[in-house]
Amino acid sequence: MLHHISVGVSEIARSARFYDETLGALGYIRVWEDLRPGELHQAVGYGLEEGNDKFTIKERFSKHLAPGQGFHLAFAAPSQEAVEQWHQLGLANGGESRGAPRVWDEFGPKYFAAYLIDPDGWQLEAVFKLA
Repeated sequence: MLHHISVGVSEIARSARFYDETLGALGYIRVWEDLRPGELHQAVGYGLEEGNDKFTIKERFSKHLAPGQGFHLAFAAPSQEAVEQWHQLGLANGGESRGAPRVWDEFGPKYFAAYLIDPDGWQLEAVFKLA
């Protein structure tokens, strides 16, 4: 259904470090970038292969970037260990925990996930379905 999603961030360098680390733990890579210091609309795209972004961060100069509760982005993880590493790296790179890695029984007995808030307030999840 979705081709890709873009979110606004307040400091592209800080957010790129956060997403390079956290998305890297899930197997995603930086597939393109438009980083020209001092220019408006700097951006970094992430995905699985060069030039094919599924998630993009774009620098925006606004006080309110992330929507409130009720909206979050869930990233697919390749393993339980990847979810754990994603959460740990998120905390180490300016994120805030909203739920440590565990099985979330309320979503099913095989739903292993963790939750973070990124440096701009975006609510994020990494999820892996156990066998």
